[in-house]
Amino acid sequence: MLATEHAVEQIWGVTLDRLYDSEEGRRILSCIQCGTCAGTCPHGEYMEYPARRIITMLKAGLIEDVFNSDSLVKCVNCYACQTKCPRNIRLTEILLPLVKEQSILRLAQMPAELQKAVENTYRYGNPMGESGRKRAQWTRTSPVPVRIFSEDPRPADALWFVESDLSFHPRGQDIARATARVFHAIGADVAILGNEERAAGDCGRLSWEPGLSEALIDYTMSILQKYRFNRIIVSDPHALDAFKYRYPMFGFDYPVESVLGFVAARLDVLAPQLTSPIHKTATYHDSCCLGRHNALFDEPRALLKAIPGLSLVEMAHNRENAVCCGGGGGGMWLDTYYKARNMERLSDRRIREAIATGADVLAIACPYEVSRFEDAVKVAGMDQRMEVRDIMELLVESLGGQ
Repeated sequence: MLATEHAVEQIWGVTLDRLYDSEEGRRILSCIQCGTCAGTCPHGEYMEYPARRIITMLKAGLIEDVFNSDSLVKCVNCYACQTKCPRNIRLTEILLPLVKEQSILRLAQMPAELQKAVENTYRYGNPMGESGRKRAQWTRTSPVPVRIFSEDPRPADALWFVESDLSFHPRGQDIARATARVFHAIGADVAILGNEERAAGDCGRLSWEPGLSEALIDYTMSILQKYRFNRIIVSDPHALDAFKYRYPMFGFDYPVESVLGFVAARLDVLAPQLTSPIHKTATYHDSCCLGRHNALFDEPRALLKAIPGLSLVEMAHNRENAVCCGGGGGGMWLDTYYKARNMERLSDRRIREAIATGADVLAIACPYEVSRFEDAVKVAGMDQRMEVRDIMELLVESLGGQ
């Protein structure tokens, strides 16, 4: 099931008390209690209240019992339940964030890593706690020039919203430099916000702090007004969700594309330049936001298939049935919390599927995934046999690493 701006727009600012004032809210009453949502949830075996049971409790006036458990803290906003719901109830977009917010508020103690990420994002505009003045430092080691709007405010065709992981995390910076190289190869006219950029705010809305999300949206909207461009392209699928489904409620009306979609649409320009073969086998992990939420299944595979010598094999669960990496909905900062409850990391579960394909490369397209899967490969003792590479990195290798 694809997301719709209409559905999300209806629910903005709505509380559980006013849930049934909207069409999408009333759709929840049509639940037939089939249990598909519980069966498809990757954390279903650990959740006392899967979506089906939450609706039962809501109808019975017992929703406080759900709030007072930590069941929804285990939700990673992967859209699996929403995709499979036979009644098209927009669980991940509407009901689950509202319940999760209340559950977080009632925790006796906020998980320490999540608390730190929230505080850092409030203070620095990124969950890592890095100084905003360092956000554009990666451009100094880029193999090609990267235009920063504040230094060169001429209009550009596209504003590239880099996001926090690609700006600060060492492996994210590798991906940022590779993306810049690919943009250069296809002749894209792009500029970035540099040190003026802050986190887009998607995970805040969907997991723990809608007020923070709104503050980030207000800030970014004010910065966007300073420059002229035709579209926004984003590397982070979570930022794609933020711009496509949240920002329009604040007057945002720019076309938004993922980097993958933007580059795949220009494959006729890029493909002739992919002359260095990569004689390996890759398997692609579908990002939840790119895949289940925005139906970008074919574009990443088209880019991988364009690389000479590279073979593509599929994992047992792929496309809309892919298993989440566990990083969404605040999961990036809840591994310790989950481990204390004897929960298996989803990245460990997923990496076993990748290894079972016999592939040499796990290809990814979300900045959350690179650190999660590189760690999972090491835990599995397979880091000498499988490497985790972003699709942009593989494209640059095929370009000759120039």
